[in-house]
Amino acid sequence: MPIEDTDLNLFQATGAPPLPPAAVAGRLEHEGARIWYATCGDGPPVFLLHGGLGHSGNWGYQVPALVNAGYRAVLIDSRGHGRSSRDRRPYSYELMAGDALAVMDRLALEQGYFVGWSDGACTALTLAATQPSRTAGVFFFACNMDPTGAREMQPAPRIDRCFARHRQDYAALSATPDGFEDFVAAVTEMMRTQPNYSADDLRAIAVPVDIVLGEQDEFIKRDHAVYLASNIPGATLTILPGVSHFAPLQRPALFNQAVLSFLDRLTATR
Repeated sequence: MPIEDTDLNLFQATGAPPLPPAAVAGRLEHEGARIWYATCGDGPPVFLLHGGLGHSGNWGYQVPALVNAGYRAVLIDSRGHGRSSRDRRPYSYELMAGDALAVMDRLALEQGYFVGWSDGACTALTLAATQPSRTAGVFFFACNMDPTGAREMQPAPRIDRCFARHRQDYAALSATPDGFEDFVAAVTEMMRTQPNYSADDLRAIAVPVDIVLGEQDEFIKRDHAVYLASNIPGATLTILPGVSHFAPLQRPALFNQAVLSFLDRLTATR
């Protein structure tokens, strides 16, 4: 029976399912941070970039689906998140895009597909804009590319449950387990002020992009998703029914189907 965790009760209690054993795992030094990464499976590489305050374990429903479909899942804990460290510089999507590029280089991957969730989507599209030859496509889920695209956050039990899980995971994984409040403040400041892509910046993006949003997203305006899809050349727009910002956890089968449809469409033309 398909998993449904609409209100994130299961996620708060146990997190996402454990990741499968890694084929490769390690850390690399880049720009003042130690970045944790791992790979699972074999085939065309698909980088999974998690959302702000989370970590790669949040992709526990997606990695097996990708591996079973013949893809190589590449996981990265964003700087300061999960098992990755950071220096005292402010967070930026440009820094995190550089971290992803460093992991690509460590793994000797010339190009990859990117599935980004929230902050991870911003990172993926930043990488696509600055390194198009390394980016085969971006599945851009639940994010804005300028501050006008974000909704004012309204407190809700579902958000509280997700936040509680993030707090617990941070304490378990981070090298600075008592630093959660400072971590949240620093990530929140990045989200408040970045990114700031203009329509001209979007029109210069030259890689395949699918703009994806849950129809009940708590943080991103639907008309902003339409705006992004209208301005990025060749971009498509996918609205996932009955889910919100947390679709990969709420209805994994629905989310995985959308990801695989995107990837299969691109790999069929290569």
